[in-house]
Amino acid sequence: MKKKNRTIKVDYLARVEGEGALHIEIKENQVSDVKLKIFEPPRFFEAFLRGRDFKEAPDITARICGICPVAYQMSAVHAMEKALGIQVQGPLRDLRRLLYCGEWIESHTLHIYMLHAPDFLGYEDAVQMAKDHKDVVERGLQLKKVGNEIVSLVGGREIHPVNVKVGGFYKVLAKTEFDHLKERLKWARDAALETVKWSSRFDFPAFDQDYEYVSLSHPDEYPFNEGRIISNKGLDIEAQEFENNFREDHVEYTNALHSVLIDRGSYFVGPMARFNLNFDQLSPLAKESAKESGIGDHCHNPFQSIVVRSIEVLYACDEALRIIESYEKPDQPSVDFEIQEGVGAACTEAPRGLLYHRYKIDEEGQILDARIIPPTSQNQKTIENDLWQFVPKHLDLPQEKLTWQCEQAIRNYDPCISCATHFLKLDIVRS
Repeated sequence: MKKKNRTIKVDYLARVEGEGALHIEIKENQVSDVKLKIFEPPRFFEAFLRGRDFKEAPDITARICGICPVAYQMSAVHAMEKALGIQVQGPLRDLRRLLYCGEWIESHTLHIYMLHAPDFLGYEDAVQMAKDHKDVVERGLQLKKVGNEIVSLVGGREIHPVNVKVGGFYKVLAKTEFDHLKERLKWARDAALETVKWSSRFDFPAFDQDYEYVSLSHPDEYPFNEGRIISNKGLDIEAQEFENNFREDHVEYTNALHSVLIDRGSYFVGPMARFNLNFDQLSPLAKESAKESGIGDHCHNPFQSIVVRSIEVLYACDEALRIIESYEKPDQPSVDFEIQEGVGAACTEAPRGLLYHRYKIDEEGQILDARIIPPTSQNQKTIENDLWQFVPKHLDLPQEKLTWQCEQAIRNYDPCISCATHFLKLDIVRS
């Protein structure tokens, strides 16, 4: 191949949440520079939280994202409950898992059908795709709607739910109020099974990589809200040890910090990490579907993440049905507790991966300090590493095709750019 210089430049990434750009330099057929630029302005959420009452954190942090507000609420309440010495168990704990099921179904389905599938089927967007695949797009919209219905019923409304509080919920439902949802979930489970079969038939570029996967792990369940933070390369810590093992670096060309494992570098969070580290905790139906899809019990090709997300949608439908069938209304919607000063840290599994929150509160419950590290910040370095590895193997592709596949490599991670840009870097120069 004749040696030449090329530039791959995408000023505005399409089909991602938020505003970002891509710049790749190739000199004499060697990649010399890769930049995933997140230029969406910082949003200062940690600063907004300082001085506010601890009870406000779940509702304030839910506004960070319109796609995964439940994840922010769950990480916030669990961190606050650690600080206050609260344990939420029984039906209240199950309702939180049910709420998270709703978010995984609606968020994953949005990405699978509207954002990622057009890449594999050769369409610019889902609207163009719908002209030729009307039934498929309608199935995706209906499946997403079931997830929204769970969030609306348990959380109080579809977007930025308002029913979650430190210690439990403001209001809990009677068992009979889930009857309609139960029938809808049975349809959704069948639709999710079809989604796994459909997505597994796409043509995937060969791109298996050796990643360090990081996710929660729980001895009794596929992780949502609780568990130790583990990796396939030896990490095994509690959430309060997070900042001793991970570091956020400021990178000049992006408004989002890059999170790295101290002394080890990049790592991978999200559905593929959960799947590879927790396969045995999936429901029997989800495991059987994974094996029939050809994925089996592991997946190291990020282009196949669409299949793994589909399997997680199936699991979420299955888990939601299990919770509803065993649910009994608790005696009270929340547990009682005393306000005390303290520091609490917690991680939960947002659709896009591990979401870390830490709060310090005083004896009156006022927030003195807050720290939030979203999954997209944790995956940025891995996304860039993928591009460093992917581009040299596909230099024979026409410019338009290579640019498309580089964007697709970013969309493999379903990045939520708006979530990632809430740091505050302040330089004061005195003279």
